[in-house]
Amino acid sequence: MRENKLRTIWKQGGCVVNGWLTVPSSFSAEVMAHTGWDSLCIDIQHGMVDFQTAISMMQAISTTSVTPIVRVPWNEPGIIMKCLDAGAYGVICPMINTRADAERLVATCHYPPAGFRSCGPTRAVLYGGSDYQAKANETIVAFAMIETAEALANIDSILSTPGLDAIFIGPNDLAISMGLPNSLDPTESKVADAISQILAACRRHGVKAGIHTGSAANAKAMIAKGFDFVTILSDARILAQAASALVADVKTAATAAVAK
Repeated sequence: MRENKLRTIWKQGGCVVNGWLTVPSSFSAEVMAHTGWDSLCIDIQHGMVDFQTAISMMQAISTTSVTPIVRVPWNEPGIIMKCLDAGAYGVICPMINTRADAERLVATCHYPPAGFRSCGPTRAVLYGGSDYQAKANETIVAFAMIETAEALANIDSILSTPGLDAIFIGPNDLAISMGLPNSLDPTESKVADAISQILAACRRHGVKAGIHTGSAANAKAMIAKGFDFVTILSDARILAQAASALVADVKTAATAAVAK
């Protein structure tokens, strides 16, 4: 079966550098896949991506060795299983607030007897290999998003769920749930302390810890802190930032030329 780079990097003690895809385009996904990310997450929750487009984006990513993962809209078995059958090697599931939520996610991602995933890996076999069915349970990565005060209160029971591979902190929703302004790079001590608590809990339970960041500087800080998986911005945000800087630079020169 084709390797899951997340698991390979983690076995080597490294941190996965993950990109985030919100633009519904196979071409932009292909461009991102050729820029050096370890993995790329297709965002079906808040991105502008539907399931059919997600398939074409996974096919584009498959032109490289980058590992495709998907953030699903909700903890709903149907869409999770469809994304896995389409070739996603990991699932990031939002709003996991309780042990029961985590158990439902894990069971959906695993074939019996470990779970209740239905058999029908139509494209997954093409992507993963003919032994996909036998090795999927040990290859797929299940991420529970920890992004609320409720999840923080239940963190130990969530992380003790058998088969849960990793968590992914959503700083925006975590801050909002605490009554604070949203930010991918939070500076409020209450949110920073919560992030540290979650990371410490992951270490206690042997669960990999991931987080979304809003800058390379914060991503590097989170790696130094001990995170195993960092996401930096998104394709749309990177495009907007790069375009804004480019346009501002050239317009400054254009304005100076007129002033002469």
